Amino acid sequence: MTDEKIIDSFWERREEAIRETEKKYGAYCLQVAQGILHDEEDASECLNDAWLKAWNSIPPARPEHLKCYLVRIVRNLAVSKYRTKFAKKRGQGEVALVLEELEECVAGQADVEALIDASQLQKTINVFVRALPAKDANLFVARYFYAESIREIAKHHFLAENNVRVRLSRMRAKLKKELEKEGYVI
Repeated sequence: MTDEKIIDSFWERREEAIRETEKKYGAYCLQVAQGILHDEEDASECLNDAWLKAWNSIPPARPEHLKCYLVRIVRNLAVSKYRTKFAKKRGQGEVALVLEELEECVAGQADVEALIDASQLQKTINVFVRALPAKDANLFVARYFYAESIREIAKHHFLAENNVRVRLSRMRAKLKKELEKEGYVI
């Protein structure tokens, strides 16, 4: 079934929307959740929560890209579950490392919310990523959206781990300058 037909099924409140969504994107979304949570049971629970959230948000939302919309839901749920599960064990796992790396660029969550609306920050970061060369954009998204380890990224992109670290570090520095220029970081 095409994405447009799946979205139409959501709008018409037909249960086949969930079945077709899971059939088409379930494996991929599960992979994203497992990449963040590293726990099959938690990832499966996250996926079920994502289908419910999609059901409750379509309508009124009508996503242009269903796959991206679903992955964003899964990712947000998985990160939230990860933070809840490991709140007292800060510093363990890839997600904690990813968040620590990005702290160089962005002030703490409370500071960001006090300064700007989160959606505007998201737009600025999206513009930044789109302006990167394709390979760098892929590295950035793999690390900071999918929370892949440096080792996984290096293997997938046929690079040395140190090369990945250096490139990500340079991108974070550029992002920080961009956010400073936009007034997000003081």
